[in-house]
Amino acid sequence: MSTVQDYWQKPPFIENKLLRYGLYIAVFGYLSVTLVTLPINWQRVAEGMERAGRIFGGAFPPSFERSGLLIDGFLESLKIAILASVGGILLSIPLAFMAAKNISIKPIYLLGRGLIIIARSFHPVIVAIIFVKAVGFGPLAGVLTLVVYSIGFVAKLLAEKIEEIDFGQVEAMKSAGAPFLSTIAYAVFPQIMPRLVGLSIYQLDSNLRASAVVGIVGAGGIGATLANAFGRYDYDFALAITMVIVGVILISEAFSGVIRKRIS
Repeated sequence: MSTVQDYWQKPPFIENKLLRYGLYIAVFGYLSVTLVTLPINWQRVAEGMERAGRIFGGAFPPSFERSGLLIDGFLESLKIAILASVGGILLSIPLAFMAAKNISIKPIYLLGRGLIIIARSFHPVIVAIIFVKAVGFGPLAGVLTLVVYSIGFVAKLLAEKIEEIDFGQVEAMKSAGAPFLSTIAYAVFPQIMPRLVGLSIYQLDSNLRASAVVGIVGAGGIGATLANAFGRYDYDFALAITMVIVGVILISEAFSGVIRKRIS
């Protein structure tokens, strides 16, 4: 006697069993071959574990004796994040209008999209290395790096928001003979302003975190202080810096989360 299932069962992602298990086998085989063929020096890995033990052993307890140096590094990171956020957002606004297909003509649209793609193509560390080589070590390289990083994020999402606006308001102002800039100011900006404020807060938070990363390659901020501490084998001071970075990021994340909830 056949039985009827009295419970719901989630259907598989791929209905065809042969195709599904064949895909599983292919993925498992690829990962196995990749792991075997990677040039991993297991002896060096074992030695690295011993070094890691010495590093963690020397990091406890954390040392806050040079708190002045730590505070200077953090304040420099904060300045870098604020300047980069302001500069990146100011540049992102016109670039977002260029990259919105419902606002721009096609050549301008393609140019805007191309610039955004270029800004998004490289990791901030790579961009930081380029700017460090170009303008030298210090916070200027960090600001320029995070400006590019901000453009890649803010301009893209803002352009997508512009493409989603109610275009009826734009057409109404055009039919009334309003000039282009007035149409943008009174028909488009009110619709995108909440998203712009939210993106600005998020990008400031993101730039604060990224400033600690790009500083490791010489772009200023607390990341440079952390790199110098590791270079001097001051692991206890390095742990103190790391704790401050984590604490500041947690506070920043909580603060930006509250603001985003209020404006959403």
